[in-house]
Amino acid sequence: MMKILINGAEHSMRGGATAGDAAGMVKPEADVIILNGFMTDRSALLNDGDTVYLIKKGEVPTDEEMRRLMTSRHTPLIAERLRQCRMAVCGLGGLGSNIALNLARMGVGSLLLIDYDVVEPSNLNRQQYFTDQLGMKKTEASLANLKRVNPYLDYDVRDMYVDRNNIPGLFDGCDVIIEAFDKAENKAMLISYASKIYGETHIIGASGVAGLGCFTEFRVIKAGRNVHIVGDFTSEAQPGRGLMATRVAVVAGIQSNLAVRLVLGGLAD
Repeated sequence: MMKILINGAEHSMRGGATAGDAAGMVKPEADVIILNGFMTDRSALLNDGDTVYLIKKGEVPTDEEMRRLMTSRHTPLIAERLRQCRMAVCGLGGLGSNIALNLARMGVGSLLLIDYDVVEPSNLNRQQYFTDQLGMKKTEASLANLKRVNPYLDYDVRDMYVDRNNIPGLFDGCDVIIEAFDKAENKAMLISYASKIYGETHIIGASGVAGLGCFTEFRVIKAGRNVHIVGDFTSEAQPGRGLMATRVAVVAGIQSNLAVRLVLGGLAD
């Protein structure tokens, strides 16, 4: 007999059983079958220790089912490791609001979100906010948006301006600190001070994001034992070269992906 985890519960099944057999036991009406993070069909053969998720389209699951189903497309070990992580996003503008959304969708268990600004109209060309949130604090607006995506995480929201005096203690317990500030001097300050105080914490920054240059110009460099920087390192925002949703989102995606890869280690390969 094999032990198969089906929608979070362990079941015993005979050797040679299929995903369709699993569906017949637990949810015969399932439209979607996910086997070890991969969408499959009912003919797929099961092996001992496999994880199967069964989804009926249009059905509203319970909260407990929803927690599991949101990460059903991850492999089980990845989902569990990310639930144990705490990551900080410093700045909730074009980079940070996209990064926070990515990490919430990935199921990172605890997110520290930091900003001091408000949502204003020019933000909407690249930031994850909406017209009815104009004038709101970015921390409040981000929290509302993220909870609509994944309400099951621990959100630690700080409406504050980060400087060298409040960095000590601010990131205690974080596996990753992600710099997503606008100004070069603020970027340099955070990375410099945080890398010294939190020498065992991964720090990910960005430099050179503006304009509409080709995405192949982006690269990741290691700038210290625990520091990585993403960008093209030349394209700063200036008159005639603004910040655009498409390019900003690419860098935010690279930063998010790198954060996840760093904490997962060999699980990411």
